Amino acid sequence: MKFMLAVLALTLAGAAASGAGELPVAPNGIACLTDYRAWEAVAPSWRDDRGQIRVILGNPTAMKALRSGTRPFPDGSTFAKLAWSAKKHPKFPLATVPDAFAQVEFMVKDGEKFKPTGGWGFARFVGQELKPYGKDASFVLECFGCHTPVKDNDFVFTHLATIP
Repeated sequence: MKFMLAVLALTLAGAAASGAGELPVAPNGIACLTDYRAWEAVAPSWRDDRGQIRVILGNPTAMKALRSGTRPFPDGSTFAKLAWSAKKHPKFPLATVPDAFAQVEFMVKDGEKFKPTGGWGFARFVGQELKPYGKDASFVLECFGCHTPVKDNDFVFTHLATIP
């Protein structure tokens, strides 16, 4: 099962790959990362209000902290959340599958640099063109506002999906 989740995440992440060229940069200076395509799957999720299938990936630092229960997460921990609109599978309508790529979001831990937002930097890149989200750096207040209910988990919603 773990292998299948990782294969699904990497397959779906590959579908979101953009063409060559300069990486887009969010208004707060966080560039769209590319190495997330090789990260491990943390868990899938579903967002009711957006009708999106999401897969959360973690870099090696984040995965080590998740597995050991280390909180707060150490600097360098980074999560990527990939999102797709959803549709019914045409040959098996009981199944919901990814449709159009919606966005990739990042949480980057740097306790000093991102102190006002709990030590986390946030970035979102929308659509196939990976357009940076937000008119200016204040967009992070929107992200951080959503994450405050999970302050006790260092502002991270996702836990490792349990697998045998």
